[in-house]
Amino acid sequence: MSITPYRQAPHRIRVAVGVLNQTPFAWTSNEANILAAIEDARSQDVTLLCLPELCITGYGCEDMFQSADLHRRAFEALLRIAEKTTGMIVSVGLPVELRGAVYNCAAVCVDGVIAGFVAKRFLAGDGIHYEPRWFKPWPEATVTTLELGGERYPIGDLSFDIGGVRVGFEICEDAWVAARPGAALSKQGTDIIMNPSASHFAFGKQDVRRQIVVEGSRAFGVTYLYANLLGNESGRAIYDGGGIIASAGTAIAETQRFSFGAYALATAIADIDKTRLERSRSASFRPDVRGDDAVHLAFDYPKVAPAPEPTIALSDYSKEEAFARVIALALFDYLRKSYSRGYVVSMSGGADSAACASLVRLMHDIAKKELGDEGFRERLAHLGFEPNLSTEATMRRLLTTAYQSTRNSGDITREAAKEVALALGAEHLELDVDALVSGYTSLIEGAIGRPLEWERDDITLQNIQARSRGPSVWMLANLRGQLLMATSNRSEAAVGYATMDGDTCGGISPIAGIDKAFLRAWLRWLETEGLEESGPVPALSYVNAQQPTAELRPAESGQTDEGDLMPYPILDDIERLAIRDKKPPMEAFERLSAEHPEIDPARLRGWVTKFYRLWSRNQWKRERYAPSFHVDDKNLDPKTWCRFPILSGGYREELEELNRDGV
Repeated sequence: MSITPYRQAPHRIRVAVGVLNQTPFAWTSNEANILAAIEDARSQDVTLLCLPELCITGYGCEDMFQSADLHRRAFEALLRIAEKTTGMIVSVGLPVELRGAVYNCAAVCVDGVIAGFVAKRFLAGDGIHYEPRWFKPWPEATVTTLELGGERYPIGDLSFDIGGVRVGFEICEDAWVAARPGAALSKQGTDIIMNPSASHFAFGKQDVRRQIVVEGSRAFGVTYLYANLLGNESGRAIYDGGGIIASAGTAIAETQRFSFGAYALATAIADIDKTRLERSRSASFRPDVRGDDAVHLAFDYPKVAPAPEPTIALSDYSKEEAFARVIALALFDYLRKSYSRGYVVSMSGGADSAACASLVRLMHDIAKKELGDEGFRERLAHLGFEPNLSTEATMRRLLTTAYQSTRNSGDITREAAKEVALALGAEHLELDVDALVSGYTSLIEGAIGRPLEWERDDITLQNIQARSRGPSVWMLANLRGQLLMATSNRSEAAVGYATMDGDTCGGISPIAGIDKAFLRAWLRWLETEGLEESGPVPALSYVNAQQPTAELRPAESGQTDEGDLMPYPILDDIERLAIRDKKPPMEAFERLSAEHPEIDPARLRGWVTKFYRLWSRNQWKRERYAPSFHVDDKNLDPKTWCRFPILSGGYREELEELNRDGV
């Protein structure tokens, strides 16, 4: 590859962003997805393609990023990928080790050859991200040489002059900081900024991404290419795709969000003359006229016809629809990547288990509609579905439900569990576990020499019922090779209102990131509206008509969840103040008093006190929850967001201050 002086750039370039469904160090499938995206882009006459951050290895490799073998395999894959970029410019993400440190890099492949590596300057180290544990930030305006496989490559804070078109990078977090590298790139006369990202799903986040991309394209006077990951990559984080192309302040293309495919592309035409004109017109534009330190490369661009006026259908969803789609996608990927044969749900007749089961049906319906019968079977090849298998037969193989009754179970919940399970197409079983409960109770009564009584042993008698349901649903999961779903939600996790080895049994906890108030609203939406692909589920009326109850005390007690705890909306408000905003009990009480003047202060003070006490004593439960999906940027999962000590002072002094005047 020769180094040539600057020459006149073409007027228009066909560009693309690709979103990829990758898996940590799944070398064969990751490379296949990358090559498929490249070939698809080539078939659409794309010249410049941006692919996601760390897409060769997968973003979620965690401590394996420190493995020398992982670096070796990633570079070997890059060499094979580079060979397939003839006639194209392609950005591919991978980790690179240099002088004892690991850097998060984008490799730039030009016409079949690796042209250099751009290293990420700003690392994501908050919330769900732990990049500083594995990577080092690259210093600004620093370039050096990397020796790999007997070749020498430039690496660092690089830009590229490729056939007269200036290309630069902001890698994911680089675009989210105040001192964005794009400002300096703009001063250097950059025409195109590529942003390979691994940006996890959170409610409302696509609007923020779109703003960053569109505003970056306007402020920097460039065409901006934002590529993202797709799907449930490594277990907890879900990537919604949402690749974006913007030019001079206008979004001109987006990829489909929540796709069940291996990859998706969005293409557009970058008008180089237009963005240069926009920069020259900007009164704030101050070009850097110092020496040019870009990597200069020869490249012949194909001629591109004039672009029509950009049209773009923004993929905006309500919170209810976004939740349905993102969890359905997460369950689909979890199923195929874990090689499980379906899901098992212990149906209580209440909201939580109904939501879990409903999400499996949504998973099926969306996947079938998008992929078709053949694509559905191909993506779930390990299940061996026959061609044109009916929805009823497919669902009976994908979802097993069981209602497990005790003497405290009622006809209403039994009927609700059955009707919802049948409406969803599950294989539904009814198991009477009361004899197991009685056996355990008698065993302990004989050992301690006294009968167990509700007035004295309330929690013990409740918990043994929940725990007695665990072994049987685990047996069903083992028999069928399926994944057992834990059915506890976020509001219950906050205060430990869950029985360990009872409703927390499971290998995956799909609703642990969702509060109960939203979950109930979502079920009402699904009952009457639902998704385009599947429609409403009227049978959910059996669940939505009830007050949530654990149904573990005798019927005459009138047990309800909110009676045991507090109204769920208030619980969620306290959690927001205490955990998200880190407010002490007194300040939380004062804020809530102002927000809810209709509530008696003594009662509100009691609820605040209960929350802080229960929160502090139940961190051990949150540590033991099955893996959950991250859907809200401020959640309670100690693995992805909220770290709290198992042992602490428990807000003792703070609560004494709150209750000094009595409750």
